[in-house]
Amino acid sequence: MATAMIGGLLQQGFAAGDLRAVDVSEEARLRLQQRFGVAVAADAGTAVTEDVVLLAVKPQQMQALAKRLRALLRGQLVISIAAGIRTTDLSRWLGGHARIVRAMPNTPALVRAGVTGLFAPAGVGSADRDAARAILGAVGTVVWVDDEAGIDAVTAVSGSGPAYVFYFIEALERAAAGLGLDAARARELAVQTFVGAAKLAGAGDEAPSVLRERVTSKGGTTEAALKAMEAGEVGQRIARAVQAAAARSHELGDEFGRDQAAT
Repeated sequence: MATAMIGGLLQQGFAAGDLRAVDVSEEARLRLQQRFGVAVAADAGTAVTEDVVLLAVKPQQMQALAKRLRALLRGQLVISIAAGIRTTDLSRWLGGHARIVRAMPNTPALVRAGVTGLFAPAGVGSADRDAARAILGAVGTVVWVDDEAGIDAVTAVSGSGPAYVFYFIEALERAAAGLGLDAARARELAVQTFVGAAKLAGAGDEAPSVLRERVTSKGGTTEAALKAMEAGEVGQRIARAVQAAAARSHELGDEFGRDQAAT
């Protein structure tokens, strides 16, 4: 995800000289330097001089990283894309640091088509919000939520959402193969149907239900398929799946928020 954002920022006009990537992996550092021309380091060093610090590590690594980083910060804006890490916990680990924005991007950011949910505590000013919007907006669209609990919903809908789409594409491919299409045609039909339908849904203000009704002729093939889905409670099952993801996101916040020394 960090690689996607570096590429997106450079495409949006940021200078390579304005970016520095810190990674413990020598292979990753070399790859970033060769691909993007950005400065790289194995450690943040004795101070962090950049205006914005983006934390893109696994949630399990965040507490240890934050406790090392707190002595290096000089009041910069900190953006975290680590799933489940709440701003109050990150602030505590950073020694009371207040300029924090929490972000939940998704994997289509890798092709500059992501959507990111953003949350900032009340004390974070408009300039910091604008900076976060510009950085995450480099890899797609951004949506602000009013309270941090909304990030659990974002995680369940768009953070995990690509997996739901891939799951449906897989099912559609299998169905196409079952009807006699070869694997290559089945894949192309399934993927391009999703691409086209998503573009159509995003092209105007009409609700998906309206677009669906236009495709559905009474007594036709689409109606037969939708009736089978309704009989199988597909819509309700999707809703329950998203609710399960949101609940798990909340649980992870509780788990990751505990001080590791106390567990």
